Amino acid sequence: MSIKLASQKILKDWIDYNGHMNVTYYLLIFDKFGADNLNSIFNMGENSAKTTGMSTMMVESNIIYNKELKLDDEVDINLLYFDHDKKRLQYKFEMVHKKKKYLASTFEALALYVDLNTRKVKEFEDDKAKIMDNFIIKNKSNFNTQDLKLSSKLKK
Repeated sequence: MSIKLASQKILKDWIDYNGHMNVTYYLLIFDKFGADNLNSIFNMGENSAKTTGMSTMMVESNIIYNKELKLDDEVDINLLYFDHDKKRLQYKFEMVHKKKKYLASTFEALALYVDLNTRKVKEFEDDKAKIMDNFIIKNKSNFNTQDLKLSSKLKK
C-alpha cells in the first residue's frame, strides 16, 4: 500500500527524441511532487527555508526506471516508505501510471536537515521530530520496506 502525495501530467517539454519522458524529468517529478510535498507535511519545505533558514538537502538517491511514460500520460506520485533519525530523512516514492496502473519508476533518497545560513547539518527541532514520529505512527501500516537501499544510513 502507499500514500498518494500528488498527480502530474507528462508535459511536452519533458519528451525527448526517443518519444518518451527523458530521465531528467523523472527526478524532477519525484523532487517537486514527492519530496517537496513530504517536506511541507513536516514543516521543512519552501516556507521553512524562507522563514527559518532550515531545510533539507538530498545527499544520496536510487532511481529505477520500470516502464516508459509518454506525452499526456498522467502519473500518481506515492510515498512507499518514510523514516528518520536525528538529522536524516529516508523516503521512497513510486510513480504509477494513473489510468493503466503500471509502475513507471521508484525513487529512494536520503536527505539531511541543514541550516541554510551556516550550511551545516543540524538535528531536527523537537516539534519537527514529533510531526515525523506521529506521521510514521499513523502511516506505518502503509509502508513497504521491500528493496530499501538506504536504511543502513540512518543512525538510530
